[in-house]
Amino acid sequence: MNDRDRYSDDHIRKILLSVRSVAIVGASANKVRPSYFVATYLAAKGYDVYPINPGWAGKTIADAMTYASLEELPGPVDMVDYFRKPDFLPEFVSQIVQMPQLPKVVWLQLGIRDDKVAEALEMAGITVIQNRCPKIEYARLCGEIGWCGFNRRVISSKKPILKPGFQHFSLGNDRV
Repeated sequence: MNDRDRYSDDHIRKILLSVRSVAIVGASANKVRPSYFVATYLAAKGYDVYPINPGWAGKTIADAMTYASLEELPGPVDMVDYFRKPDFLPEFVSQIVQMPQLPKVVWLQLGIRDDKVAEALEMAGITVIQNRCPKIEYARLCGEIGWCGFNRRVISSKKPILKPGFQHFSLGNDRV
């Protein structure tokens, strides 16, 4: 059994560098919602973002076409980021395991943790991250969040890689 409370920086970094496409279940069109900001941030970092929101399907969220469900995605995705209430996790797991091509990673957002769900997804061969935010982890690992005075628990003598744009650091991938 995995330690689902602790994830090494190396593990998180490898995940963030290995995925290229992210479906965001529970994405919001409201620009002040965390799911909107995460979608915008990940798109700015070069990820292909696919918002999932049945009430907004066919419109755009964070400049990306929105889909009603995982079933309606135009193709496979590497990661699914879950932003809905934990009450909907059983339905979510059912949708994930029915996907024609399983994602490599399922990421459960801050405050969402369910070891039974994680175990079921891991049994299907999917890496699971719980109670974390990919935007926060990316920013912490590449040095952006350190600009705000936070202890990001990463010590390095290497200069962060600055990409074009305002405070746009990178984990070292060539996406953008």
